[in-house]
Amino acid sequence: MRLPCFRTPLAGSLALAATLAACDGEGPVSEPTAPSLSATVAPPAGLVAVPADGGSLAVWPYTGADFSGTPQDPVNLVFSGRADPRAIRAALFALSGDRTAFGFPAVAPFTCTWTDAIGDLQTGYSAERGWVGSAVQLACGGFGPVRFHVRLFQAGPLTLGNAHFELLIPGTTDHQVLSWELAEQLVTADLARSGLLAAAPAPTTTINSAPTFREIPATIYNLLPPELRAAIGGPTAQVSAAVGIVTDGRATSFDLGRSAAPAEGTSQHFVINFDQVIPRPFCAGAGEFLHAQGPVDLRKDVRVNPTGALVSEFQASGHLTLTPVDPSTGTPIGQPYDAEVSDHQVTRYDDGGGQIEGIAMQRELPQNVAGRGSKRVRLKVGPGAIAQYDQDIDCHP
Repeated sequence: MRLPCFRTPLAGSLALAATLAACDGEGPVSEPTAPSLSATVAPPAGLVAVPADGGSLAVWPYTGADFSGTPQDPVNLVFSGRADPRAIRAALFALSGDRTAFGFPAVAPFTCTWTDAIGDLQTGYSAERGWVGSAVQLACGGFGPVRFHVRLFQAGPLTLGNAHFELLIPGTTDHQVLSWELAEQLVTADLARSGLLAAAPAPTTTINSAPTFREIPATIYNLLPPELRAAIGGPTAQVSAAVGIVTDGRATSFDLGRSAAPAEGTSQHFVINFDQVIPRPFCAGAGEFLHAQGPVDLRKDVRVNPTGALVSEFQASGHLTLTPVDPSTGTPIGQPYDAEVSDHQVTRYDDGGGQIEGIAMQRELPQNVAGRGSKRVRLKVGPGAIAQYDQDIDCHP
């Protein structure tokens, strides 16, 4: 999720902090080329054709964090037939955690069951619908320590999705993606055992980056047990450099011939104690690092309206103490000061499609002190060519 918008290391690892300076919850995101992007923004480059209703549909084979065309995650799921994201959600929610018939061991995390996910809002694109948003997010497993995470994007006759297996970085609200393929395999097994498919799952042609896309920093990778390293297709020995996240560049296609009974709403509420050394995320001079510490409260409620609309609201807030530190030793080099962080998301999916709106804010306090700053990011996507992205950073002189 994007709440603190800090890329952070594992607890006690100052070396990793220097390698994760990008500000994002689940991967590298470039700053937008303009301060405000709207419905007039051009389609992303690199559209590909995927099968749809006996023909084909041009889609962007990635997800994004805005409308800049910067790839975030690869599209590795394509749904046709009764492909409404609510139907996919219902199909997965109806399943138990027993996947042994499909070769998965009867141990966590492979015994997880599905629920609604807390995660950053993302964008997708199809030639038929234009820009679309991730109005439905699903998770198999809790917010941490590891989970399978799916985002769904309705793109005309198809629903596009990304599935990934990820680790909650301790002491943060950030996740590190570990595998695309393992998550794609788990979703494939689950849709097959749902009994709702009209045909066997089938791979598409190569539509995005292969043999890897994005990387796992060595400091995180070396903390994974050998069995997990093997499961994600990586080297089982210790590494000295970042490890690419394996992908074959193809998506799996699913033709849903029937629908499961509608799934009910969900609620979740918990607190994450943020406690990390981080690069200062904005208004920073060269080599500025902070120790950020404090509770962050997260709450998400998803409900199903009488009309069948799926509506969700996510809120997160935290009051953090920031202490300037020497990144090589962690020694304080300045006086602590306060910061507030918040994130508010509202999404809706109904028969007209999906819509998302989110606003994330960070403020260093007090704001009238020289060098203190604030940041605000807003994303809105919906039917009728609604596509807005704004980022404002104010650094007090």
